[in-house]
Amino acid sequence: MAYNYKGMGLSMGVMVAGYDKRGPGLYYVDSDGERTSGNLYSVGSGSIFAYGVLDAGYRYDLTDEEAYDLGRRSIYHATHRDAASGGIVRVYHMKPTGFEVISEQDCKDLHYMYAEEKKN
Repeated sequence: MAYNYKGMGLSMGVMVAGYDKRGPGLYYVDSDGERTSGNLYSVGSGSIFAYGVLDAGYRYDLTDEEAYDLGRRSIYHATHRDAASGGIVRVYHMKPTGFEVISEQDCKDLHYMYAEEKKN
């Protein structure tokens, strides 16, 4: 679909996650319809803030809970530091049977929770 609009001024950056017979897949799709497979992506205006957290905390062998926390923290930092980003942090887990909603939390609630962690 995006390829049909190549060269027409469309500006987008999309992360696509899914599961097929080969296993889990994560792709970045750019404005020209090019897709790049990878293990870790962040897209949008706050992505530079998210990448700071992701780069510091990502390991290939993260447990599910560690991955959820890393994703949540990275989205929080993107949302907190970027005025154009949204206020709800949604975490999903892609599985062979579909996606599972892990959490949906307001950025301000996470802000106070993380601030409290710093005190301890």
